[in-house]
Amino acid sequence: MSAKTPRRRPVTLHDLVLLAVLAVVFGFLYWALVQVWGWMQVAMGPLGDLAQNVLVGGWMVVAPLALYIVRKPGAGIVVEIVASIVEVVFLASPVGPMLILVGLIQGAGAEVAFTATRYRRYGWWVFVASGITAALANLALGMVRFGWMGQDFFALRVGFQFASGIILCGLLAKVIGDALLRTGVLDNYAIGRAARESERATSPSGSAGTSETT
Repeated sequence: MSAKTPRRRPVTLHDLVLLAVLAVVFGFLYWALVQVWGWMQVAMGPLGDLAQNVLVGGWMVVAPLALYIVRKPGAGIVVEIVASIVEVVFLASPVGPMLILVGLIQGAGAEVAFTATRYRRYGWWVFVASGITAALANLALGMVRFGWMGQDFFALRVGFQFASGIILCGLLAKVIGDALLRTGVLDNYAIGRAARESERATSPSGSAGTSETT
C-alpha cells in the first residue's frame, strides 16, 4: 500500500466515547430545536407547516460532524440513531419511536457524500454534497410519510429542504468541526492527525499528500 493511501485505523474506544458524547449533546440540542420549531410554526402563519423544512438541516448536523472528526464508515448513522434515542427515551420527543427510523434515514443520507469519496475527502464541497444528500433522504421520507408531493407549496418545501440541508447540516458541521479542531481538543482523533499530516506536507521539508484531506 502506498504512502498516499495508508491503512485505515480501526475504530477505537476513544472514537466510540466521542461518538457517544456527540450523540447525547446533539440529542439535547435537537430537542431544543423542536421547541424552536413550535415557535416558528406560529410565527410563519399560513406557511407554518414549512417550518420543519426550514430547520431540518439542524436535526442532521451531527452526522457529517462525527464523520469529519473520526472518519469511520457508519459514524454518521450511529450518532444520528443514538441522538434520536436520547430524544425519545430521555426527552419524550413528540415524534415518538418513529424518530429512531428518521435518525437512521437522515444519518444515512448525510453519509452518502462521504461514502462516495471513500471517506478520504473533507473539503467544503463534500459537506455541501452531504447536506444535499441528507435533504434528499429526508424529503423522500416526508413524501412517503406525509404525502408532501401532492400538497401545496411543494416547490417551496423542496427549496427550504435543500437550503437548510446545505447550510444547517453540511456547512455548519464543517464550521463546528474546524472550530473544535482549533481548540486542540480533537488532536488525538483522525481530524487532528490529518491536519498535522497536511501541515507537514505543505511545509518546505514535508512529503506530499494525505488520504484524510481536511
